[in-house]
Amino acid sequence: MKSTVSVRKEQYGKDGDLNRDWFIVDAEGKTLGRLSTEIAKVLQGKHKPIYTRHVDTGDFVVVVNAEKIRVTGRKLTDKYYYHHTGYPGGIKATNAAALLEKDPTALVANAVKGMMPKNQLNRDALRKLKVYAGADHPHQNHNPQPLEI
Repeated sequence: MKSTVSVRKEQYGKDGDLNRDWFIVDAEGKTLGRLSTEIAKVLQGKHKPIYTRHVDTGDFVVVVNAEKIRVTGRKLTDKYYYHHTGYPGGIKATNAAALLEKDPTALVANAVKGMMPKNQLNRDALRKLKVYAGADHPHQNHNPQPLEI
């Protein structure tokens, strides 16, 4: 009987040997969808050569100036975000313009969440996303590197 030899030399990332970097993104003038896809890639770790789909290899992302994000077309009036209160008939709808006025961080966070796969690993990865409406953020001590998008 012949024995087989594997020629695959893959390296898998493990939780203990990961270095998590910090990146900062200035959302001023950036398109919401294009920005959120790039942020989702960094949160999942797909920008690293050690990316492993069953391990969270992603980095932290700080988004500043979320209130100055750009939305193309008529999405500000036509795009709706829904949530349910838990009571019968409790579905609530808010359009993107009202959400941008009330909480601009929620607009960016919802867009990034929609770009992520729907599983527990990426729900954990969303905890590494920090979104702020203005230019100030409390993560200066991590020395975030600018992420060009």
